[in-house]
Amino acid sequence: MTLLSGSDLHVSLGGKEVLHGLTFEVAAGEFVGLIGPNGAGKSTLLRAILGLVPSQGRVAIGGGDSTTMSAMERARHLAYLPQEREIAWPVSVEMLVSLGRAPHRPAFAALTHEDKVIIEQAMRRMEVEAFRDRPATQLSGGEKARVLIARALAQDAPLLLADEPAAGLDPSHQIALMRTFSGLAGEGRAVIASMHDLGLAARWCTRLILIDKGMIVMDGPPRQVLTQEVLRGVYGVETYLGEAQGAFVVQPLDVVGGASAVPNDGASA
Repeated sequence: MTLLSGSDLHVSLGGKEVLHGLTFEVAAGEFVGLIGPNGAGKSTLLRAILGLVPSQGRVAIGGGDSTTMSAMERARHLAYLPQEREIAWPVSVEMLVSLGRAPHRPAFAALTHEDKVIIEQAMRRMEVEAFRDRPATQLSGGEKARVLIARALAQDAPLLLADEPAAGLDPSHQIALMRTFSGLAGEGRAVIASMHDLGLAARWCTRLILIDKGMIVMDGPPRQVLTQEVLRGVYGVETYLGEAQGAFVVQPLDVVGGASAVPNDGASA
């Protein structure tokens, strides 16, 4: 089942075209890593899908034309975690996470039992239930990130868009987040996450869309996308590609031509 599709998607910002005719589909059960260098257009693509920047072309969400959807209807189909981690109001952590249920109930309506169960599950998944009563503005950067992810999970939408969700998290919580996203895909939902950590993308994503200069360069399984040739050409880096515990390992080593760059050591690409 296709949860999201884009056809010939163009975006111009400040008079300059930054996305050049992107076409793609995302199906239920996929964990898609959106990768590419800084300025490639990853965040712009996510914002175009959400209707936050003007675009040309067609975006369909859950089979329906996104331009005909109200903001509330769109929020029931997809949740969004932006790059920004700022929290303006000193509400409690639990209250902030509960805002994820807003698309599913009338304004000012009390939380239902189902709402409370989903909120609790989201906080438990992100390990923030221990400080549920603390003002969210008093949290560390990593804690804020986990709380905002929990809010997105509480939205319980079939599709989750996340812009650099692992930024600011320590390795343990990065891995826990990847497990959560993988679990959501396993439940029949879909996740699209903009990522700079190629190691996490290679290990956890079922599919990668590589964007460079506003165009899709590669789209496929991690082992197909993350090759030495592609990584040199797009990122300008020498990379170790290998295996560990049955998983694909990708570790950038140096810029192309750097003094400390080393060969692949026989690992398969």
